[in-house]
Amino acid sequence: MKERSADEAAPIYFGEKLASSQAFTGLFRDGMALVEETAAYLDGPGRQESKRLERSAALAYATESMRLTTRLMQLASWLLLHRAVKEGEMTLSQANKEKSKVKLAAGEPGDPETIKLLPERLRALIDRSKKLNDQVRRLDANIYAPPLAPDKPRVSNPVERQLGLLKAAFEQDGH
Repeated sequence: MKERSADEAAPIYFGEKLASSQAFTGLFRDGMALVEETAAYLDGPGRQESKRLERSAALAYATESMRLTTRLMQLASWLLLHRAVKEGEMTLSQANKEKSKVKLAAGEPGDPETIKLLPERLRALIDRSKKLNDQVRRLDANIYAPPLAPDKPRVSNPVERQLGLLKAAFEQDGH
C-alpha cells in the first residue's frame, strides 16, 4: 500500500482557479459592458424618457434607477477585485478581505405594478443586472466555498439534507 505524501492530503482549493477561469472572464466582460450601457442610457435616452413620465412613474424611475446604479457599482467592485486576483495583483485571501465592503445582496423584486410604469429599456437593464447579480453571487459562493479534503467524501448532498429537514418539519406539522 502506497503512503500519501503531505501534499496529497492537503485540501483542494478551487477558488483561485475559478477566479481565473473562462467563466469569470466572460462574466467580467458582460458585467462591465452592462455598467457602460446603463450609464450611457441613464445619461442620455433615459434622462429624456424620465422627463416625459407622470409623477408616480417619475418617482419610480428615480428609485429604480438608483437601485440599478447601486447594484451595478457593487457588481463592478466585485468584478474588479477578482480581475486583480486573476492578474496576480492580489491574492484571493486579500480579495476576500476587501470584498467584505461589497454588498452582493439578493435582488429586490420591486413592486410589479410600479415596475410596469418604467420605460421598457430601463426594465430590461434592471432584469439584466439582476441576472448578473445572481451569476456573481453563485460564482462568489463557489470561489469562497470551503476546500474539499481529498480523502474525505462529502457526508451528504446539502440539498438532500434540506429536503429531509423540510420533510421532517411537515411530518411533525401533520401529526
